[in-house]
Amino acid sequence: MRSAACHLSLSTTRADALFASALQPSGDPSAAQVRQAIAAAVRAFGARGCAARVAQAYGEHPETAVPRMRWARAAAAAASGGAPAGPAAAPGTGSAQRPGGRRAA
Repeated sequence: MRSAACHLSLSTTRADALFASALQPSGDPSAAQVRQAIAAAVRAFGARGCAARVAQAYGEHPETAVPRMRWARAAAAAASGGAPAGPAAAPGTGSAQRPGGRRAA
């Protein structure tokens, strides 16, 4: 059984790798394409390199980084058979699901 910290670390690394990849949410990628993009990004940049690319994107373009990370977290979790680690929304919706079924503003 995996610890919660290990699971969080793996899900974070997967989301960072998908964020750093060239895969776009507009292409409606399959779970296999998401897993392939994650693997390719980790091979190309390493886990720390993917995290660095995320940080760079948030610094340079925070308005596009936020929805991309929401998508990356949700898609990476779905492709690995888990649930998203936190609130997630489709890119461009500007709202996230809160516990209890309420929508965030």
